[in-house]
Amino acid sequence: MAQALILHHYEGSPYAEKVRLMFGLAGARWHSLLCPAWPPRPSLDPLVGGYRRIPVAQLGADIFCDSTLIATEVALLTQCAALDPSAVSDEAANLMLQAEKEAFFAAVGAVPPMRLLGTMLRKFGPLGTYRFVKDRSGLLKGGSARAPQPEQAGDILNALLEAIRARLDGREWLDGDSPSIADFSVYHPLWLHVNCSRRTLQADTRVLDWYQRVGEIGHGRREEIGPETAFSAARDAEPRAVPASTGEEASLVGEQVDVAPADYGVQPVRGKLLAVDEQRIVVARDTADFGRVHVHFPRAGYSIAIAS
Repeated sequence: MAQALILHHYEGSPYAEKVRLMFGLAGARWHSLLCPAWPPRPSLDPLVGGYRRIPVAQLGADIFCDSTLIATEVALLTQCAALDPSAVSDEAANLMLQAEKEAFFAAVGAVPPMRLLGTMLRKFGPLGTYRFVKDRSGLLKGGSARAPQPEQAGDILNALLEAIRARLDGREWLDGDSPSIADFSVYHPLWLHVNCSRRTLQADTRVLDWYQRVGEIGHGRREEIGPETAFSAARDAEPRAVPASTGEEASLVGEQVDVAPADYGVQPVRGKLLAVDEQRIVVARDTADFGRVHVHFPRAGYSIAIAS
């Protein structure tokens, strides 16, 4: 990877763990910029313009939102085809969807409430726990995602564990003879559950062995940086060329738009639409501090609306 990608993240973020493991598989050097677990995020907000979710990746004046799109970028930068989400089999893609959609919120919901509270107090302290709970309680507002009821969460998590067990029948990895983005996408909700519950995963031996193998891949060559390094990278670079636009929404190119996730954390990013195709959305933000930056989103799961 000629230029080190900057990852804006916090240690306990499960989606960030998914990305950190990608760096491990690729043996990549990357820059780590740690952010608060809840907004505001002073080292990130000026660059991304209101995007609520984490992690976010940065390469110069190009900002990449959503771990799926980050995976595509890491695959290209490292020439590691195993990290390309579009290259997985249909069976693995279905398992990834099950893990990252239905089971993701169940991973927390399946933890007994008092144990979950104890975990948050250990990580954030009393005031931080209050702020974290207050922030996360509004995360689903206005979006399509719904957290399962506590009595359903355990069944949903167990269904994922059974699906993993079945997929591992006769193999060590979820999509082929070696690790891939499929393993990291399915692993990270379980990693979240283990961290929240502070207990060993209750699963079949094959699942436990796979879980351990994934964790042992590590995080590659990590280098900590401060906000000014990321700000300078954006200020000193020109955004890269954008792809040609296709589809009905190509008529919106040049308009001021709001782009937002559809499922949760739906705060929009406003900018000039530069490109939209089947894979991604790119908007330009003109900032006083960094000049023009391009913010990239995956097309799937994101909405585009003319700014009012």
